[in-house]
Amino acid sequence: MSTEGKCYLSPAKINLFLHILNRRADGYHELQTVFQLLDFGDELTFNGNENGILTLHQTAENQLQPLPASQNIIIKAAQLLRKRTNNVEKGAEIILKKRIPIGGGLGGGSSNAATTLKVLNRLWRCNLSDKELSACALQLGADVPFFLRGHSAWGEGVGEKLRPIQLEKAWYVVITPKCSVSTALIFSHENLTRNTQAIKMADFLAGSARVRNDCELVTKKLYPKIEEAHSWLSKHAETRMTGTGASVFAKFTSEKQARAVLEQAPKGMRGFVAEGVNSL
Repeated sequence: MSTEGKCYLSPAKINLFLHILNRRADGYHELQTVFQLLDFGDELTFNGNENGILTLHQTAENQLQPLPASQNIIIKAAQLLRKRTNNVEKGAEIILKKRIPIGGGLGGGSSNAATTLKVLNRLWRCNLSDKELSACALQLGADVPFFLRGHSAWGEGVGEKLRPIQLEKAWYVVITPKCSVSTALIFSHENLTRNTQAIKMADFLAGSARVRNDCELVTKKLYPKIEEAHSWLSKHAETRMTGTGASVFAKFTSEKQARAVLEQAPKGMRGFVAEGVNSL
């Protein structure tokens, strides 16, 4: 099947919990988490060419606007794939319709990179295996391999050790406060919990009361808008932060229930409703 000109969903994720077990000698942290895929995300369209030119545009108010390419992870993913396969003549025009809030801990950039690797691998007929693509993905970021696999997962290591997980059907209200969280600041903070005892997947699936987000207390203290959003949403259901923030979420059993809660959000508090899915 041709991938030319097709539109692809680049999904968001939430971390249903995030435990930090220790800090490694290389400065990275050993984690445990569950990545929940959402049926909400950005949209990416790809048109290939044979002149080696890579361009990236974003749709805004029905207009195409060029995006700076040098630091964009979508272009980095395309360049990495081209270098890995020595396809210097391959190029593409890529159009991004951005829906995932930037800097919200929802994995937008990582998801975009994974979608780019998967689609261009087919469009350019690179024929890299899943294992080879995963190696490329990890070079772009710890969360990229998860999105490449396209299945909700139990994650360990720095998030790259993944096992598929089957999660119950649920709907989520996701609120993203208007603030930009520094992941580096959170993971380097002196008050961050770094010694949580590891749990088993069975503990999580059984509804263990031990699960939490170890970054939440530090992040909420540093960013009052996150505390405000968390406080409001927690009046309606148990609320947790995803990743290092800024987004917070709560789970509901039906779309109707979730949308009724979102409609009550205070003015200026942005959010969306999405269904959790096991795979795409």
